[in-house]
Amino acid sequence: MTPPPAPAATVPAPGVASAGTPTPAPRAVRGGLLVLAGMLLVALNLRAAVTSLGALLDEIRVGLGLSGAMAGLVTTLPTIAFAGLGALTPWLVRRWAAPRVLVLAMLALTVGQVLRAATGSAAIFVLTSALALAGIAVANILLPMLVKQHFPHRTGLVTGAYTMALTVGTTVAAASAVPVAHAFGSWRAGLGIWAGLAALAVLPWVPLALRARAARRASPPAVAVATPARVRPGRTRLGWAMAVYFGAQSLSGYAIMGWLAQLFRDAGYRPEAAGLLLAGVTALGVPVALMMPALAGRLATLRPLVLSLTVFSAAAYTGLALAPRGLAPLWVLLLALGQGAFPLILTTIGLRARTAEGTVALSAFAQSTGYVIAALGPLLVGILYEATGGWTAPIGFLLVALAVQTTAGMVIARPRYIEDER
Repeated sequence: MTPPPAPAATVPAPGVASAGTPTPAPRAVRGGLLVLAGMLLVALNLRAAVTSLGALLDEIRVGLGLSGAMAGLVTTLPTIAFAGLGALTPWLVRRWAAPRVLVLAMLALTVGQVLRAATGSAAIFVLTSALALAGIAVANILLPMLVKQHFPHRTGLVTGAYTMALTVGTTVAAASAVPVAHAFGSWRAGLGIWAGLAALAVLPWVPLALRARAARRASPPAVAVATPARVRPGRTRLGWAMAVYFGAQSLSGYAIMGWLAQLFRDAGYRPEAAGLLLAGVTALGVPVALMMPALAGRLATLRPLVLSLTVFSAAAYTGLALAPRGLAPLWVLLLALGQGAFPLILTTIGLRARTAEGTVALSAFAQSTGYVIAALGPLLVGILYEATGGWTAPIGFLLVALAVQTTAGMVIARPRYIEDER
């Protein structure tokens, strides 16, 4: 039955036309495109500040006189920040609109990168790096919520697009930080140049933040209604399964990024070739990042994807243990396919929540808890490598982590919603 037309005195909400009034589709489309552009620019920044630091760590350590312990703290800082500061994001979103939070997050990333590239103090370098990483930590949590909020029927496609942007930003920053530093004669240029990219990511969110603020002021006073119970993923089986899957795949990913080049060096590759093989994992991951979310969004159950990713990773680890030199390009390809677990879990966060509130709560819990787990990866691989002098024990550890990841994956594969498990 067609609803009656709205009274003449009623002002329709933004993006919603009253009966007999044309729907302002072009404005809605422009708003959606602006959100999408903003999300892609944010995604480009989500790892650039981390991988550029890793590429220039030796130069930074010498330039600032970092001790071994301080250098270790700098390399562990991303996972600490992502775990601790990401957990605050739901609290921030309950008080301010998401666009405003993202403006502040990208400003923190911009200022932090500028200051850490300019300082001559090791302590200030760590503090300003933490400021930059705080912005990344908040944005990490917000992007799945924004997908759910603005693109509920294009979850896989939009998640794939921003995950691909994230992967591109990671690869470009890792590959170009050293050449930029050499071109300008200082590691500070190779590290600080990414502040410009972060500043660019602020721009789309400023008008969106102003629009959200104006809409909130123009809205009528809220009517007292019963508020739904807050979503608490930490009290659910699904929430913990998501956190374990996110943590196990991130643990493997950080271990690969930190140690794969060394494994290939030990197998007899020159440093340049070992670095190219490591870059190949990230580069080959770009199409995987684009396709995986779209594929996940179309399947009734995620079990085939979870098991396929396990097979790819297990084959790669076995090959690296038995024949790291002979078939290295094949192992790199299989590792890239296995790392499709990252875009898969990002997509699953949106698929396993009914609401934007549920999405941001699940995203915060899964990523914050997961990054605590992930921080153990490079550390334990390094300990096992130093203790045994070889790669059999570290790869065995990664296979155990893969088994844990697969077990959690079987739990999250079945369609269900976090709001139903309160």
